Order: sequence, then C-alpha cells, then structure tokens
Amino acid sequence: MNIDLFYPFEFFAKWLTYGVFGLAESSHFGSALEFFINDTLKIFALMLVITHLMSLLRFYLPIEKLRDFLTRRKLYGLDYFLATIFGALTPFCTCSSIPLFVGFLEARIPLGVTFAFLITSPLVNEAAVAMFIGIFGWKVTLLYILAGLTIGMVGGLILGKLKLEKYVEDFVWKIKSDKLAEQTKETMPWKKIAALVSREAFDITRKVAWYIVAGIAVGALIHGYVPQGFFEKYLESAGPLGLPLAVILAVPMYSNATGIIPIIQALVAKGVPLGTALAFMMGVVGLSLPEALILKKVLKWQLLAWFFGVVTAGIIIIGYLFNLIF
Repeated sequence: MNIDLFYPFEFFAKWLTYGVFGLAESSHFGSALEFFINDTLKIFALMLVITHLMSLLRFYLPIEKLRDFLTRRKLYGLDYFLATIFGALTPFCTCSSIPLFVGFLEARIPLGVTFAFLITSPLVNEAAVAMFIGIFGWKVTLLYILAGLTIGMVGGLILGKLKLEKYVEDFVWKIKSDKLAEQTKETMPWKKIAALVSREAFDITRKVAWYIVAGIAVGALIHGYVPQGFFEKYLESAGPLGLPLAVILAVPMYSNATGIIPIIQALVAKGVPLGTALAFMMGVVGLSLPEALILKKVLKWQLLAWFFGVVTAGIIIIGYLFNLIF
C-alpha cells in the first residue's frame, strides 16, 4: 500500500483554492494559488521536522570538537568527507559560512579541507533537503545530496593539492581562536537541551521563511502562467551550451537554496532538464557575487579565481550527469 504523506496538504490546497475561493481549476490563478498553498504547507512541515533533527545533531557535534578531531589525527582523506558532512549539517548560505571558513583556517585545518566545507555548506543543508524531498522525492534528493558532497570533496581535494595557502591574506593566520566550554553541555538537563534545540530549529526556519515564501511565489507564477516548454525552447536553442549558460546566468543572482528550489521545481515542470535546473540552483547558491566580494577580504584574487573555477566545473559536470540519468 503506497501512502502519500503529503495528501492532506494537497487536499487542503485544492479545497481552499477551488472550494472556498471558488476559482476555476482551469484558471491560471487557480493553478498558481493551489501550487503556492500546497508547497508552502508541505515545505514548512518538512522544515520543522528536519531542522529539529539536525539541530539536535549539531548540539552534540559543535565546531570545536570537529576542529580538534581534524587537527589531531591522520585521517588519510577522511577529513575531506567529514568536512563536507559538517558543511551539509550547517544551515548557512555561502556568506554566513565564511566566518566558519575563517575559523577553520585559524585552527590550522588544511586549506583543501576548509574549502570542502565552504563549497558544501550552501549547496546541501537541511532546509534544501526538506524542500527536495517534498518537491522531487527521495531518489532525486539522495542524488542531489551525493552530488553536493562530491563537488565539495573533489573541489576541496583539488584546491588542497594546488598548495594555494600563500594566497590567503596574512591577517587570517594571525587570528586567535576562542575555545568554548563544553562542561555545561555535558551537565545540562534534557529538558533544557530540548528547549535549546527547538529554539534553534524555529530560529532557522524563521530566518529562511521569507526566502521560502518568495521562492514558492515565483515558482507558483511560473507554474500557473508560463506556457509549457517556454524555457526549454530557449535553452535548447543554445544546444550543449545551455547548461553552462544557466550557470553563468546564475552568478549575478543571490539567494539561498530555500529561495531558489521552488523556482527550480516550476522550471522542471515547464520542460527544463533537471540537470540544467539543478546546475542553475547550485550556481545561484554557491557562486554568487556577494560571496566573491566577502571572500575577497580573506583570499587573494588568484585563490578566489581557482575556487570559482573549480566549483563552476564541478557544477557543470554534475548538471550533465543529472541530464543523462533523467
């Protein structure tokens, strides 16, 4: 028996749109409004569940413990994997990941491992995972997670092998780290831990709420008003260059994954290949101009160019692979 966990949201959206508001099912506005209500309910429900789980995990795996683990052991490549996992667990866009990036560097974690974290953090996080599950299902979500982790690990490994430490601004190496006391966490009662975890989960959801609503609204407009095949027509006219073009067009934009995923859903529904849409999303969240401007404060232009080049290549390759698979 196949149970659709999201059916109550779909039923409510249809009832409210066509039953209460009395809109015609064939109308553009009705289709857009149903899309908006259904996706908003579904995504926020998933957000609250997954952010609570991830907040609990982060409580027991703070950055100080990860730093100590990575700097005190010979991990033979496992450090890249752990850095990408930690990046996936941190609910940050690129710009808000940069302070942790600097913290990794001042803790003398290798540059390549640090970049593995920075690359993965905006591409994969619980908010994006929650939305992907609700929109594209488990199979696509797992492949998306694997793709983000792969770009982070391979990109970090390449940047680490290039020995580019000399292109990090000198002041970064002089920053002193502050150690946070862990004793209070160890003796904290469970009720207080639950309250802290829940507060963080709701805080994360609140911070990205407007991105989610805005993204769903744009996606709803595309879903309801843009003709089938509209975007596909123009991307296909670019031939094999359609996917790289999508990545290039994404760079001037800036959003986190929660704001762009509903737009990607609508683009895919209109005929844009999934890999091309995914590459566009990754370009928006992982290759933005605001990120470049902030990173320029801590990285010299040579390292910045290498970082953007490696990540761009990784996103394009993943996009083509997704197009082949789907």
